[in-house]
Amino acid sequence: MGKITFMGAGSTVFAKNVIGDSMMTDALRDFEYALYDIDEKRLEDSYRMVCLLNKNVNEGRATVTKYLGVPNRKDALRGADFVVNAIQVGLYDPCTIIDFEVPKKYGLRQTIADTLGIGGIFRALRTIPVLQDFADDMAQVCPNAWFLNYTNPMAMLAGYMQRYTDIKTVGLCHSVQVCSRSLLKRVGMELETPYYEKIAGINHMAWLLEIKDKDGNDLYPEIRRRACEILENPPEDFNDLVRFEYIRRLGYYCTESSEHNAEYNNLFIKSKYPELIDRYRIPLDEYPRRCVNQIAKWEEQRQEYINGNITHERSKEYASRIMEAIVTDVPYEIGGNVINKGLITNLPREACVEVPCLVNKQGIHPTVVGDLPVQLAAMNRTNINPQLLTIEAAATRKKEHIYQAAMLDPHTSAELSIDDIVALCDDLIEAHKGWLPEYH
Repeated sequence: MGKITFMGAGSTVFAKNVIGDSMMTDALRDFEYALYDIDEKRLEDSYRMVCLLNKNVNEGRATVTKYLGVPNRKDALRGADFVVNAIQVGLYDPCTIIDFEVPKKYGLRQTIADTLGIGGIFRALRTIPVLQDFADDMAQVCPNAWFLNYTNPMAMLAGYMQRYTDIKTVGLCHSVQVCSRSLLKRVGMELETPYYEKIAGINHMAWLLEIKDKDGNDLYPEIRRRACEILENPPEDFNDLVRFEYIRRLGYYCTESSEHNAEYNNLFIKSKYPELIDRYRIPLDEYPRRCVNQIAKWEEQRQEYINGNITHERSKEYASRIMEAIVTDVPYEIGGNVINKGLITNLPREACVEVPCLVNKQGIHPTVVGDLPVQLAAMNRTNINPQLLTIEAAATRKKEHIYQAAMLDPHTSAELSIDDIVALCDDLIEAHKGWLPEYH
């Protein structure tokens, strides 16, 4: 019997997906599922949910355990084969609220703020020290475990873990699996037959480089034609205009949503051109709205999850597929976030990139992609620069690297002066006091 430890198990809905997937996988059904969180109420909810899930979809075959708080963290990790990470340091209230409200005082508006931008930078700065603590504990009690990271900002967190710890780590996202089908649906080209796709780049901005039907026909020419038509006269409820503008101007579609990508560059959210918000249907303050709605929805769903006749269908999440491939040695292909080291030859070697990977008993094996089209590599590099500087800030505790990361962030630097950027960083450091280590 093996052991899977879920860090941040109070994320009940996501825990249901990953653990439910695993309990429906023959090779993982008899594992111990260890749930860890620092919030007693949320942990108890998830524990009751997972016990019900174990009974309803797994004939009670798994062992379910729970561990509350930092003093019990090593016991949660002890002997684990796999560690799934889904923590959110500082939660929506207070830290996400701070990430949105303080920049607003400087005229800086955001949509999601969990991956890049000033919000993504500070989410990384408060999360990396906690991941370092996890890594230190894992080195003592489960040094050979795989760390499967779902927490954002993915490139900064997985990049730090892979460069500055000895823990075997891969970063995982949901957007690769649905990219092609979402695009084909949006342009009215849904296919009943299988197709070929090639995706590579960085997390939330990996590029759909190739897409073909089962006969090998290139679908991109027709996709580009239809995308340009939609941009000229978008349907009333169409909300993917930023990525369709990518298709028109850069030639390719990317993995993550338009509301995300609107804030990853200097092109769409501009106080000098407020009309762009309406033109591209950019939902400012989208993530806080989602958080408020999710909190309210959870209160409605809670009784169903912890008392109801809960069941599960295996999702598209990679976690259970990775664990199954490593345990059984039956290969499986994923899109994983790993250190570049020459995989994408026109991006920095130390960048965290998202590329096709083969998983088997020997681990996770990234694929060499080669050069991206030059314009796509250029767009990725504008994101990689602040990512690398944020990691440097977390590793060295030098405040100057926080300033530099913000200065080189595309959206922040397009809107604010250097002096305002420094002042904003100082205000955020002060507002997040207690959630950040000391910087010098």
